[in-house]
Amino acid sequence: MRAMTCICLGVFVVATDVLTGMARADTPDPPIAESRLTVSSLVREDIFAGWRSNNLKRFARGEKNLDLLLEQRPKNKAEILAWKGGATLYRAVLALEAGNTEEFERLYKETLDLHEQARVAGPNDGVVHAVVGGSFVVFGDRLPQKYHEQVWSDCYNGYQKLWTSQSPFLAQLPVHVRGELLAGLILSTQRMGRQEELEKFLDKAIEVLPDTRYARTAQKWKDDPQVAATENIS
Repeated sequence: MRAMTCICLGVFVVATDVLTGMARADTPDPPIAESRLTVSSLVREDIFAGWRSNNLKRFARGEKNLDLLLEQRPKNKAEILAWKGGATLYRAVLALEAGNTEEFERLYKETLDLHEQARVAGPNDGVVHAVVGGSFVVFGDRLPQKYHEQVWSDCYNGYQKLWTSQSPFLAQLPVHVRGELLAGLILSTQRMGRQEELEKFLDKAIEVLPDTRYARTAQKWKDDPQVAATENIS
């Protein structure tokens, strides 16, 4: 699961060059006014650096930039709200793990509200489904058991929509995009207990991603189902 989780970081639309440099705390503020850059390009470094290294100063900068973008780019409202939902989910997890259950419940409700607003604003926006699904892929197992069914159902539904829109031209997608899509499908179907679908997507990953870490991880899951059943996402 840990290997598949690392693969799934890309569902947040993160690229390799970002991953190699995002841990630097002295990274300058992204040029929010730069209209040629997408919302994801402008905020992902701070958001990722924040939760991966528990750098809340960096994380807060990403949150601040999301608020600025919401004012400056109303046309990108759906994508921004999805990112805000993911950021709020991380805050909720931190509150839960600090023993502040009341704050967790408040933030978790806010997360779901933001996700729903994002889906309403962009029902066919693939980035929305990727960010919402990716948020749950990373943090879902750190939430209380009582929410797991809801979490993985939302995650599964988002990835199914991505699959519907992208599978017709799967072979034309870059390896990274193919891998992230299938990794999300594998994770969500396993958590939902959809064994037949899980097997289908494991086989698909092995078929369309030969000689990659995606295929190797999928084969490991097939060879030893307990790997998927016992390892947690962290």
